[in-house]
Amino acid sequence: MSINKESDIAANLQIGPTDLGMVRIYVEGEGIELPLDFDPDEATEIAEELLAAAEAAREIGQGAKPKSDKPRPKGPARR
Repeated sequence: MSINKESDIAANLQIGPTDLGMVRIYVEGEGIELPLDFDPDEATEIAEELLAAAEAAREIGQGAKPKSDKPRPKGPARR
């Protein structure tokens, strides 16, 4: 699955510190429990990536035109 492909899968997301000094991202969905542990520096990098993605999504949402579902014609590019 790519980042742009939509899905009907639902999951719960929890984020918090562990008693071992790690940051846990815990994903729980139908038939899956996925604990992901990161040291605090890695967690900070993830948080920065989330903020950058949120800003990029805002910019796309404000200026993007809806994409057509029609495939683009194949062949040589016109100039």
